[in-house]
Amino acid sequence: MTIKLAVLASGSGTNFEAIAQAVQRGVLDADIRLVLCNRPGAGVLERARSFGVPAIVMDHTEWSSRSAYDHAAAEAVLASGADTVALAGYMRMLTPDFLRAFPHRVLNIHPAILPSFPGVHGMPDALAWGVKLSGCTVHFVDEAMDHGSVIIQAAVRVSAEDTEETLAARVHEQEHRIYPQALQWLAEDRLFFVENSRTVGLRPASRALAAVQGGVLISPALEAGF
Repeated sequence: MTIKLAVLASGSGTNFEAIAQAVQRGVLDADIRLVLCNRPGAGVLERARSFGVPAIVMDHTEWSSRSAYDHAAAEAVLASGADTVALAGYMRMLTPDFLRAFPHRVLNIHPAILPSFPGVHGMPDALAWGVKLSGCTVHFVDEAMDHGSVIIQAAVRVSAEDTEETLAARVHEQEHRIYPQALQWLAEDRLFFVENSRTVGLRPASRALAAVQGGVLISPALEAGF
């Protein structure tokens, strides 16, 4: 089933671009209805225009409260016809006002292997801790920061020579693979919550519970096209 997607972003929009490219390749069954950005001049706006996707700016500083902003943002997403929301570098916590409008239909990508290193400094925090593996996580969004149930994760090696920039390059490459995959599983109605658990299951299962793909450990394994 084609998902009607809105992308919320605050920055350059590379994850939006990866999603849009997956749609163009025919591996992601999605109709991107809207890009909503809270920062005027952010790079994602030009990327949206290059793909012919409607984009709007809603500067959060013009609203009196976080709740008021999220109510207006949810209305804008609903007006676009979107039924699913992908956060792609969106640097704001969502309130219940927004989440109630899209139950179990809001996803996020985080540049760390959750539940370790949540928050806006996840990648530099992991590097500073001296981890040997870092990576990224796609998860459902709930009311706590980087807390919702995990859908898919990718792990990359970290070397003693890594800087934040070199690690970010490898992690972002994997973000651009696993985020479209997670959205496609949602489009195919293959994701489910295990009863009495936070665990998200996949039906039917991917070809492997986990696999090393391109030197990166990914779980569940990516499928063809991703």
